[in-house]
Amino acid sequence: MGRHVITGAFGYSGKYIASRLLARGETVHTITNSPDRANPFEGRVTASPFYFDEPERLVEELRGANVLYNTYWVRFNYRDFTHAEAVKNTLTLFDAAQEAGVRRVVHVSITNPSEDSDLEYFRGKARLERALRESGLSYAILRPTVLFGREDILINNIAWLLRRFPIFGVLGGGNYRLQPIYVDDLAQLAVEQGASRENITIDAIGPETFTFRELVRTIGDIIGKPRPILSIPPGVGYVAASIIGRTVGDVLLTRDEIKGLMRGLLYTNSPPAGTTALTDWARAQADELGRTYASELARRRDRTASYEALRGGQSSEAPDGPDGLDRSGGE
Repeated sequence: MGRHVITGAFGYSGKYIASRLLARGETVHTITNSPDRANPFEGRVTASPFYFDEPERLVEELRGANVLYNTYWVRFNYRDFTHAEAVKNTLTLFDAAQEAGVRRVVHVSITNPSEDSDLEYFRGKARLERALRESGLSYAILRPTVLFGREDILINNIAWLLRRFPIFGVLGGGNYRLQPIYVDDLAQLAVEQGASRENITIDAIGPETFTFRELVRTIGDIIGKPRPILSIPPGVGYVAASIIGRTVGDVLLTRDEIKGLMRGLLYTNSPPAGTTALTDWARAQADELGRTYASELARRRDRTASYEALRGGQSSEAPDGPDGLDRSGGE
């Protein structure tokens, strides 16, 4: 047993990692942008701010940690958060971990990162992977595509759109592939890798592969809302997503997310690292999936309510009749 530090344990993937560590009897601390967010662990997880602007304090928060689990990131550039800032902050975090003597870093990245990419998301993730490899720290780099779970955004909001609209538009032919992984499978993988000392990079993908068109059709069938699926130009899809986003006060989809999806960057040829099938999970959640909209910006505006409470407070129940990729970070 030892001390484990997680970025964002009151958020999405970090919460599942914390749960698994607590079940093993470990001591867990979280560093987070939301130290006052509802604590789902009844005080068993202590919390402090990131202190990115005070590196010496960040070092002290990390001192004595066996493992640092890093889920910190931002999904898109916005008014008060950017990918560039996330890269800078994460580099500060790695430096602090090295100075504090952290024994192991488990870092959540993304499939197919590249420093040559014109997509800032994938370029930034690749920059951080290189920094971690060059740091001298023992590391495991986990590369998920899309996460699904009760706090997820993408799968939930696909279901929300299917419940709300009589048709669903996919960008282009919709034949680009993705391999969603259950968030608790990712957490299990993270904890297993935290106990190892081998430097390793793993494509953290689930057991099922879908084209995007197949994914939409599958979700529609499971929730009892099969809809006609139309192919639309990416530009038209972006405009439609922007209009819906403004309606719900969120960013539904960005241009870079469209490019990354359509280029097949959420697919690899690796063997699956997770065992939970999205179809099985969705059937178990069919009555609730997509009943309310999951807002990325609401999570960032309200730093005290839990993610589930935020979703419950934004109910958009869809009448019968007459699109974001959640990356788990930034908490």
